[in-house]
Amino acid sequence: MTSHEPPTPIRLDHTSVRRLLVSAVIAIVVLQVLESLFSATASFLFMLLLAWIISIAMEPPVRALERRGLRRGLAAGLVLLGVFVAVAGFLSAFGSLFFGQLAQAVQDLPRVIDSVVRWTNTTFHATLDPQSITQQLSLTPDKVASVASSVAGGVLGIVSGVVGFIFETLTILVFAFYLSAESTRVRRTIASWLPPARQRVFVSVWDIAVAKTGGFVVSRVVLAALSALAHTVAFWVIGVPFWMPLGLFAGVTSQFIPTFGTYIGIVVPVAFSAVSQPLDCLWIIAFATVYQQVENYVIGPRVSRATMDLHPAFALAAVFVGAAVLGPIGALIGIPIAAAVIAVIDTYGRRYELLPELHPDAE
Repeated sequence: MTSHEPPTPIRLDHTSVRRLLVSAVIAIVVLQVLESLFSATASFLFMLLLAWIISIAMEPPVRALERRGLRRGLAAGLVLLGVFVAVAGFLSAFGSLFFGQLAQAVQDLPRVIDSVVRWTNTTFHATLDPQSITQQLSLTPDKVASVASSVAGGVLGIVSGVVGFIFETLTILVFAFYLSAESTRVRRTIASWLPPARQRVFVSVWDIAVAKTGGFVVSRVVLAALSALAHTVAFWVIGVPFWMPLGLFAGVTSQFIPTFGTYIGIVVPVAFSAVSQPLDCLWIIAFATVYQQVENYVIGPRVSRATMDLHPAFALAAVFVGAAVLGPIGALIGIPIAAAVIAVIDTYGRRYELLPELHPDAE
């Protein structure tokens, strides 16, 4: 018969208890300090993240200029200058027309929503209330008038009313320039903090992630520009109201919102056209269908030939996660971040030969 000895009680002396309490207090204080620092610098850290994404997007043209003999700093400056000149040229040529149409579209948006809701109720025998939907979207008359008046002021009206936005934009561009111009030095500095055995791996991962992700971002931007140009011209020919902002909207959403972006970019101009010219909806859908096929089989493969491809499921998940964490901007930068992660995994992930019975030819 075995005897059960009583468990030995755990005794803590005063010194151990005091150390435990002091450690817990220190841990709580450190967490509070870190949380306060993060809250105070969250906007700045977010600007650094955007600057890093922009510097990665600049990498392909910067490296192309480097191969032609230009210093990296000068190459980065020329790339940023080219982007600034392109945006300034667009605003000077079409800024007044674009902001004028955008202001009119904002004012007309409640009427479009009301028309779409009434059509939905009639077609599907639904009982949606257009006024409640308008209120939930914060599209009250006062709100719409305020937004429309600020947009109608054009570039000068926006600049005069949003000085902080200009400052943040300049800050992002300055950091993007330095991150691109000093990319080699930053990479070497970080590598010097690692053991020698890991320095080569770190440099390789850095180069692969930056090169492939930069190419991916550039390919998305090029495809978005081509799509926006094609849709804008097509909407102008068809006679779609507010053809310029709706064309840009269709081009951008089709490339930076995977899977659903193409449909969202077409549904909005269809809704605006259905109010005035319902027959134009068929022309919009027909053009979008034809252009999508041309982009998938002709334009897309040529633009993305030298870059990586991102599975739509990963891209869609990156958009949802980015939007949940950082809002609309997070939805845009989520795809480049996912592309960097996938690039590293594809390069250093270990794969095995597929079993013969699982090969597609064996089926």
